[in-house]
Amino acid sequence: MRYYEAAEFLFDLRRFRMRAGTEATVDLLAHLGDPQDGPRYVQVGGSNGKGSTARMVESVLSEAGLEVGLYTSPHIDDVRDRIRVDGRPIPKAAVVEFVSAVRDYVTERGAEGTSPTFFEVLTAMAFWYFGREDVDVAVLEVGIGGRLDATSAVEPDASAVTSVSLEHTSILGDTVEEIARDKATVAPQDRPLVTGARGDALDAITAATDDPIVVGEADDCDVRVTAGAPTERIEQPVEIAGLGWGVETTLQLLGEHQARNAGVAATLARQVAAVDEGELARGLRSATWPGRFEVVGREPLVVLDGAHNPDACGALAGVMADIDYADLHLVFGAMHDKDHRAMVDALPDAAHITVCEPDVPRAEDRDVLGRVFERAGAAQVDRVGSVENALDRALAAAAPGDCVLVTGSLYTVAEARPRWTRTHVRKRTETVEDVREVLEDANVTDPGIWRMRGKGVHRVVRTRVRPRQARYLKEELLSLGGECGLSALSGQHEERIDVVMMATLAQFNRLIEKLGGQPFGLAQVAEEIRQALGIRTEPKRHGFPWEDGPAVMGILNVTPDSFHDGGQFDTVEAAVAQAEAMAEAGASIVDVGGESTRPGAEPVSPATERERVLPVVERIASLDVMVSVDTRRSGVAAAAIDAGADLLNDVSGLADPEMAHVAAEADVPLVVMHSIDAPVVPGREVQYDDVVEDVLRDLGERVLLAERAGLDREQILVDPGVGFGKSRAESFELLGRIGEFRALGCPVLVGHSHKSMLDAIGSDQRGSATVAGTALAAERGADVIRVHDVAENVAAVRAVAAADDPDSLE
Repeated sequence: MRYYEAAEFLFDLRRFRMRAGTEATVDLLAHLGDPQDGPRYVQVGGSNGKGSTARMVESVLSEAGLEVGLYTSPHIDDVRDRIRVDGRPIPKAAVVEFVSAVRDYVTERGAEGTSPTFFEVLTAMAFWYFGREDVDVAVLEVGIGGRLDATSAVEPDASAVTSVSLEHTSILGDTVEEIARDKATVAPQDRPLVTGARGDALDAITAATDDPIVVGEADDCDVRVTAGAPTERIEQPVEIAGLGWGVETTLQLLGEHQARNAGVAATLARQVAAVDEGELARGLRSATWPGRFEVVGREPLVVLDGAHNPDACGALAGVMADIDYADLHLVFGAMHDKDHRAMVDALPDAAHITVCEPDVPRAEDRDVLGRVFERAGAAQVDRVGSVENALDRALAAAAPGDCVLVTGSLYTVAEARPRWTRTHVRKRTETVEDVREVLEDANVTDPGIWRMRGKGVHRVVRTRVRPRQARYLKEELLSLGGECGLSALSGQHEERIDVVMMATLAQFNRLIEKLGGQPFGLAQVAEEIRQALGIRTEPKRHGFPWEDGPAVMGILNVTPDSFHDGGQFDTVEAAVAQAEAMAEAGASIVDVGGESTRPGAEPVSPATERERVLPVVERIASLDVMVSVDTRRSGVAAAAIDAGADLLNDVSGLADPEMAHVAAEADVPLVVMHSIDAPVVPGREVQYDDVVEDVLRDLGERVLLAERAGLDREQILVDPGVGFGKSRAESFELLGRIGEFRALGCPVLVGHSHKSMLDAIGSDQRGSATVAGTALAAERGADVIRVHDVAENVAAVRAVAAADDPDSLE
């Protein structure tokens, strides 16, 4: 079974209407052998904020060193995002394995008229995967209500109700009190329910449960939360005080409601694990949630928030009141079953309003939404068909000091977000087999692969777009003589799908021209394709050494225990001499590291790291090279910049969210590496469907965080993390396809020097193999190559440059 067939099977279950009850989920789990019996569970219910709260609980427990599963809904981009372990989505191979195990059972139940629904099957898949991965704790976002939700098929160790408002009244009840009582049934047997509810809802929960833990701003709350005003970084200070414990931290999720959610999350985490205050602070500080007051642009400020009911819109308005901007440009699209007038009344006043229709059957007509705004007093409302075109119009109208707010539904946000997250990946296709693999990975059918595989040996670009955008792309490219393979999922569901475009540069050029006047955001897609292929582009220059061709970064470990050169340069004099030798040999960058990340290395204190690094940085700052500091701690990074460092190299991939702000405020470039653990944990295995695609996707989210802090993509270097949580074969896959990471619009760094992956090719000479890898990386698109032996690797880079441009030698 191919992945697209498994996904189609799951999506087809949407034809069955939502229903209340856990019986179908329990029976399906019994068919699978009750895989849910292993982990401990945290269940998070509520009307609003349950997804954000679940994410914060996951972040805190992960910070405490636990292996954590997370189940949420709905998804913004990929259905696999609903089920995560340690932040990574369930692999495609696991989805195929699960569907193969349940397909006959589900089909039999369907024949009897009792088929489990889409949500029930996905919930069972989450339990199955969490059990298979043997997670320590799984955090579950409740779908609807509590008592009859599919997630209630397990007994939780800790539970919460974040808030209560009128919703799903045909199932849960006609009053807030009835709905609150239903939601309160998620309460665990042996611990008190945690809740951020207020008023009548809190009274009903208190009456229905045994002494709940109340989280809120009032003095009589069990856990008191105090939220500060948003900072210039658009982050929010928060203080949380419980009985005998407390924490002060900063949230990337804004609003009093999110501060309250943080209090709920901290209390839940303490119920299931021995987390200390430092772990609470770091976990809450690191938590982000796509589409929930997500800042994706700065000038103008661009905010994506999936507020989908009146209470959520009111909370959003409260946050906007504390943000500094000139005029507000609102892009609004909502589902037809919502209280549109109450939502509109709750939103902040806007100077410019554009209503639109997300590409889903439940979307409300734009004319209806326009009329609602006009009846609410709006002087002028623009009506635009697609979210993408509405966003284009708002961005064009906004001045640098304005704010563009996209809201009304997570579906609206999901269609706007790809403007900042979509990648157009240039594929290296030198043989028919190369093309076959690209098409197969994009879920193109076997007959389609057979027909097109011989036509892709020129320029091949893979991307993900909405189904109707995909149909336009295929029609236009075919009309120009090119080829276009679409995922077999196309046209039947609203999720973005994979597209593989194959054409000559001339055909791509004509495609870009034709798409410029098309609707549904295709003009933006055309611009992204043009940038990806380098058609009529003039890159922005900052004077960085990698702008004129691949730059060599010399590794200078001032440590006693690094895997290759530990102890060789652990005195200041030895380190300075080595830096001078690297500069003389042609290094453009010297990367100073004070903590080993080799497998099994013991972390050192920030004070020790500073003692090792700062004296060296101060001494070599005057050399004619860029000085980089290899650190995962923002405090060390800030001190290094003060000492003269020009670049920060974060092997943890922004595990410390302050790191991006340190780089942005100093206006220095930042390397963001993909790593599972730093230092590397020996023996930890990670399952990838396609290591390049999976790492590319994760790095894209890291890049967004760095952009939010104020860095441009030209200042953000991405490093796929060869050897960090990857097998030897996967590391070579990353090296061979390093050019695909340029799809992120960032410079690409590769660090393969002397790593154990090189043993796999049967050579005990890692130095020679490193030089070969350097030549390969330079030829295939790396911008910075990080090595120990500078002279040999500079020669390899120069040889590649000479082969590309022999005239440069004359």
